[in-house]
Amino acid sequence: MHRTLIVAALMLLAACEPVAPDPLRVRALVLSSNGKYVTQEVTLNTISDPFRMEGSIANLIGGARIVADSQDPELLAATTEDQLARALIKSEGRPVTASYIEKDGVLWPADFHTWNLVTVYYNFEKAHEYFNTVGNIPNADFGGPATVYYFPEFVLKDSNPEPMKDNALFFAPTQSFMVVPFDELQRAPLAINSGIMSHEYSHMIFNKKVYGGRRLPDPLTLWANGSSPGANLVKSLDEGLADYHGYGVTCESATGCDAKFLSTSFDQTTTNDRDLSRQDRCMDTFLIEQLNQTSLSSFSGQGLEYKVGSIIASALFQAGEQTGQRKVLERAIVASYSDETSDNPGLQQLITLSLSDQTRFNLVSVTAVIVNHITDVPLKTAVCNEMINHLRIDPAALIGPGLPCPSAAQGTGACK
Repeated sequence: MHRTLIVAALMLLAACEPVAPDPLRVRALVLSSNGKYVTQEVTLNTISDPFRMEGSIANLIGGARIVADSQDPELLAATTEDQLARALIKSEGRPVTASYIEKDGVLWPADFHTWNLVTVYYNFEKAHEYFNTVGNIPNADFGGPATVYYFPEFVLKDSNPEPMKDNALFFAPTQSFMVVPFDELQRAPLAINSGIMSHEYSHMIFNKKVYGGRRLPDPLTLWANGSSPGANLVKSLDEGLADYHGYGVTCESATGCDAKFLSTSFDQTTTNDRDLSRQDRCMDTFLIEQLNQTSLSSFSGQGLEYKVGSIIASALFQAGEQTGQRKVLERAIVASYSDETSDNPGLQQLITLSLSDQTRFNLVSVTAVIVNHITDVPLKTAVCNEMINHLRIDPAALIGPGLPCPSAAQGTGACK
């Protein structure tokens, strides 16, 4: 979840070869109603090879080595995004090997890593299903199975020469996911936390739709020098919407919606800081100044994209829950990612229009894009109220003739 380069060492698993049914019935580690992860029979509907963990949703790769080093001659010589990816991937790895025991037509993982691998794939299926059905993204738009590096050696050498541990993330420069080894993380590993893995999957969707699948998105390169209000906001938006969609995926589970889906993997402080249900998540003077005046490196160095992102996610949460229109809002948000309609641009189009002046990509214009993709008037009004309130937006910038928010919106709420 930490948005930096990452790392670790690989393990391949010994396999036995029971005959797998189709669709595959298998045991995975799933969150139960008592807040504990338990072994549970699930069905994998998209997996083609359960022993190599390959399917139409994801392919899991072990033994990879990915290193980002600003002094790397290969990296310095890269002139295209594809060359960048090849320079970063020092070893491409190979398919993992899973080991099972078959009982009454159900495959039981025979070792820890197989439990982990099966659960990772299951979580990817659930995230894909959410964006396909709730988010209304056609299967063709996903671009084929995601590459998931399992326990790679992933190094961000400029900040830490050691491989990263205790993390899971989508890494845009290689257009792949990293599930790195865990060490100090004593609670549930991130890979088995469905909300967290869906959060990371959401970053991939944001990259495809908002950034056009770029390995080095223009807003994070062209806007990053000096004061970077647009770059800071788009990073915050990416994190906040990933939190909101991670929550949305939990609502599709048997245990139901969980606004504190981080709680089984992180400590109480982190969980509270990212709790979507809190009504007192408000921009303050410090955050507004940092968002508008600092560089992207300074902003992210303080982890402020998570703070601002959580406020955005909380505002959307309040609007969706109070109107009972959560799924409608989730679909509208995804629809707002990219829209080439001339009079109703999406976030990707807003970025393009703002490349020469990132100040045009701001809290007001971003809110307007999202609101303009909501057709239900009560929901539109609620989103306007919550965004104006939590983000400290001047109501006059959004409410009035020719503006996106209905006159019924007042922008009042818990933030004083």
